[in-house]
Amino acid sequence: MKKINLLILITLITINILVAQQTQKPPLHGKNWMAITGKPLAATAGATIFTKGGNAVDAACAMLAATCTMWDVLSWGGETQALIYNPKTGKVISINAMGVAPTGATPAFFKGKGYDFPPEYGPLAATTPGTPGGICHMLAEYGTMSLKEVLAPAMQLASGYAIEAQTANSMERGKNMIKTWPYSKAVFLPHLGEKREAPEAGEIFVQKDLLETLNKMVEAEQGALKKGATRKAAIQAAYDRFYKGDIAKEFVRGAQEQGGLVTMEDLAKWKPIEEVPTHTTYKGIDVYKLREWTQGPAMLQALNILENVDLKPMGYNSTEYLHTVYQAMNMAFADRDFYYGDPYFSPSIPIKGLLNKEYAKYRASQINKQMNDANVGPGDPYPYEGKTNPYLKLLASRGFQGFDTTSRNFVPTHDSGGLAMNDAAYQDRLWRGTTSVEAADKEGWVVSITPSGGWLPACIAGKTGVGMSQRMQSFVLDSTINPFNVVAPGKRPRVTLTPSLALKDGKPFLAFAVQGGDTQDQNLLQFFLNMVEFGMTVQQACEAANLNSNQLWLSLGGTKTDDRKPRAGNILLKDNTPEAVRTALKKMGYTLSFDDRTSGPINAIYFDWKHGTLWGGSSNHGEDYGIGW
Repeated sequence: MKKINLLILITLITINILVAQQTQKPPLHGKNWMAITGKPLAATAGATIFTKGGNAVDAACAMLAATCTMWDVLSWGGETQALIYNPKTGKVISINAMGVAPTGATPAFFKGKGYDFPPEYGPLAATTPGTPGGICHMLAEYGTMSLKEVLAPAMQLASGYAIEAQTANSMERGKNMIKTWPYSKAVFLPHLGEKREAPEAGEIFVQKDLLETLNKMVEAEQGALKKGATRKAAIQAAYDRFYKGDIAKEFVRGAQEQGGLVTMEDLAKWKPIEEVPTHTTYKGIDVYKLREWTQGPAMLQALNILENVDLKPMGYNSTEYLHTVYQAMNMAFADRDFYYGDPYFSPSIPIKGLLNKEYAKYRASQINKQMNDANVGPGDPYPYEGKTNPYLKLLASRGFQGFDTTSRNFVPTHDSGGLAMNDAAYQDRLWRGTTSVEAADKEGWVVSITPSGGWLPACIAGKTGVGMSQRMQSFVLDSTINPFNVVAPGKRPRVTLTPSLALKDGKPFLAFAVQGGDTQDQNLLQFFLNMVEFGMTVQQACEAANLNSNQLWLSLGGTKTDDRKPRAGNILLKDNTPEAVRTALKKMGYTLSFDDRTSGPINAIYFDWKHGTLWGGSSNHGEDYGIGW
């Protein structure tokens, strides 16, 4: 009894220290609205829309357009993933504005070029653009303003803005690749032949072609309004000009000129989809994610597993806590790696079984409490939705935990073990970022977006000024890795992009998102637990130390299997992790690496219903920024 009381006392002291902890950035407070995103100027764009009377959807669309224009690790040719809370219905909806693989994108095509995965850069990495359609759909259905009003800040940026060092230096670092694409070279390297060919920090960066593209969309909208069209129909006219009109023609011409596959039919057939999000509850809190074409449900699976464990008494980032969270994440990501994909191509994805609470309880019972399990593999969710798993023989042949290993003919890369996490290229792929957009207003609208695609070095499609997506690389060519995510024309890749919303007592509780490739749902899981289990404020949780697992298949970067394969037991920790925790984890089979940065920039909004106010949080590294009022 004395030992238990002492443990409780230590835990309470630890929690009190965390709650009182000073953050490097102040939390934001607002009564009327909150706008947070990846760049200060883009946050200002959101604030501008709010001050003109727009709602959170209007402001979010403006911030998204601004970040695309600023190449904040994305472009206009990328993809948009969004969750929106509608206060009029009390429901959370999801927006699927992910582009699709173009005509001719088959496993045979890419294998014929020597790839194990589709390429990570260039025209062949491109899915169809999703962000323009995503903005038009969100604005038309849930916003209040015209496209002209919402795009005004982005158009001012395209006409010329003082570029920041981060983006300018990315252009300079990637200039050798950029020079292979004529339209990119013309935009990103204004000082060809000089020692520094990219813009300097603070230089006015002008994008005439992109400005013309945005002008054309606004012209289509305004022309439709003059003819008596409704606001929604006018925005649709802008959409049609991008996907079916002269913008589309130049996009396709420029893409194909450089070796791309996208056709006019690909653009015309694509459209954003409004969906019912996936959902679970954690200790009475409703948590929402996008569907299984993203990795989002993996966080829900991990929460379901961890709900069977009493985390709080373990203590924040104790050895036991780190080990338990790591094992739960590995199980969820093993399922992600094998079962997730485009549900419109593969309606048999067992998502109901994967999110079943009894399935989670079984998975929790499999956690090895003493050592890292290097052989954690996909589970069998099919019985939890009354079906038989059609992939049992394949899973058995791979020798994963819980399956017969007698006929094993494939050594899982999980078993390779011992690979130190000091490979700079691998780390870049793991951390590869995007941006996030969080917005909320006093009427109750809440928006969480994790857009991406078309990042630097980007291949621009003709004279559109639009950088093409690189999301094709998230497909697989080998069905034994994931039978649901094999590339095919018209199919969406399983992406890492994963905005989050949580409701408590039927009201908004948290809107949160992060950049960082495969680490996104790892970071967001821990952010959520930091607030719910350890009582941190939203800013403390954004800045808090995370653990990162590499025991998963990478979704980005590298065209060979060795570039992507899991690294069992590899764990990244904060560089101030106590020596006792380090020693204990090593004894449990972990290979440790350390950094002062252990998550991508997390942006979040907390809803303080006690005081009727909004709290904003934004990570203490990167250029992410928020404004509240």
